[in-house]
Amino acid sequence: MNVADAMTPRSELVVVEIPGSRNDVLEYIQEHGFSSVPVVKDDDGDEVYRGLVTRDDLIDQPDEDQLALLMREVPTAGADDDIVDAARTMATEGSRRLPVVDDDELVGILTVTDVVRAIARGEVDGETAVGELATRAVNATYTETPLTVAEREIALSGVPYAVVLDGDAAVTGMLTEVDILEVARVVEGEASTGDSIAEEDSEWSWEGIKATGARYLPTRNVEIPAEAVRHFMTEDLITVNATRTAKEVAQELISNDIEQVPLVSGTELDGIVRDVDLLEGL
Repeated sequence: MNVADAMTPRSELVVVEIPGSRNDVLEYIQEHGFSSVPVVKDDDGDEVYRGLVTRDDLIDQPDEDQLALLMREVPTAGADDDIVDAARTMATEGSRRLPVVDDDELVGILTVTDVVRAIARGEVDGETAVGELATRAVNATYTETPLTVAEREIALSGVPYAVVLDGDAAVTGMLTEVDILEVARVVEGEASTGDSIAEEDSEWSWEGIKATGARYLPTRNVEIPAEAVRHFMTEDLITVNATRTAKEVAQELISNDIEQVPLVSGTELDGIVRDVDLLEGL
């Protein structure tokens, strides 16, 4: 199976064009649930691929407005590449999406979800038991943790989710980056640099006047509600056990529009099966 058989073609992609602003990207991510948006530039009538802007970039760089500085370079694939090779690149590079580029032209994008969909359909191998693929280290948070703290926990852990535990340490929900971005907003403000003070012997000090006035610089911050995680998490969780196959779990992920599912043994949390873990089975 080639990349072209599974990718989302350019005709169905939403892109942003240089020059542009962060608000162009934020609108697509918040309204449509995208995790990233490709960036292109018009070059004498030809559309040239330049990079990607992800939801992480918007959170990590709240003061940056220019797309050219927000976007990042990621690995790319060709339309004729084998999908298993592309999946291997995603797994080894830690990239959730590969822009499909031919001669600097964006012809599509292959995401982890596209590969998982191929596994769910049986178009590529999906017979490995997920007990062999699951990640045993699980990022977790508490139901009463302020969302501002949970956002930092997720960012510092390097994964896009946190399993939510109640006071008895039982699994009660899931919080994801998407949940946080849905309620985040950008706030404009000002920050004072403080009074500029002249030294006693300064050539430009006069009449004993030392404070020459404060300067104010515009700021931009991402504001996240501080209410408890339980108000924002997903409560109805799908769980799987170790004997389920990659194909079966892929079907659960696609049909429920989720990126990870808790692995349980009885009622005990035993790990997490992420969509990227399923790629390892290929």
